[in-house]
Amino acid sequence: MSLIYPRESLKAHPLNASPEYKSTLKRAPAQPLILLPHTLSETTGPVFGHVAVNETDTDLTRQHAGEPLGERIIVTGRVLDEDGRPVPHTLVEIWQANAAGRYVHVRDQHPAPLDPNFTGAGRALTDAQGRYRFVTVKPGAYPWRNHHNAWRPAHIHFSLFGPSFLSRVITQMYFPGDPLFRYDPIFQSITDENARNRLVSRFDIETTEPEWALAYQFDIVLRGRNATPLEEPHDH
Repeated sequence: MSLIYPRESLKAHPLNASPEYKSTLKRAPAQPLILLPHTLSETTGPVFGHVAVNETDTDLTRQHAGEPLGERIIVTGRVLDEDGRPVPHTLVEIWQANAAGRYVHVRDQHPAPLDPNFTGAGRALTDAQGRYRFVTVKPGAYPWRNHHNAWRPAHIHFSLFGPSFLSRVITQMYFPGDPLFRYDPIFQSITDENARNRLVSRFDIETTEPEWALAYQFDIVLRGRNATPLEEPHDH
């Protein structure tokens, strides 16, 4: 239910090149990375405007003329630093497939219907206690061409920004009990089982709203404010 960056271990990160996750072999660095020092302009800007985030950004079911198809859910959690302190006023962005497992993207052409009332993207700012909240629909599983009969478990992509666009983390949130976990090379590319399990959200009966929507809790613990990506933004 939590994404945690350990102080002394990188096992929470997937390998840059995972043989079972075939596209990583084409883009993983073949040579050691060269670290370039950040200048003041890189660590202080550009920044995003708070007024750009409005109410419908956090409710993906209210962005069009009608309600989308599928199971309505609430996704909520806290963004914390490694000492357990809340990280306030951080931009949290999500994107996902619709309930049929289809993205609104020109490259997604598998035979599942698009939903005219669901775009699949939202954003929120954490409050003073580091909390965020989204209303959306539970995404469907979908096929991809990594290997024969390959299917991705249902998931929601998360992106978080620190004080500048350079301090960004991107990851995925999964749902409890998905039978596709054992077959998914992206999920399995994180070699530490405990770290993998922290990518799985927790069903939250306290936040569930009667006769309206189930809720899932997903806390994110950042190792400092200069987090490094867990995955490439263009991954499925």
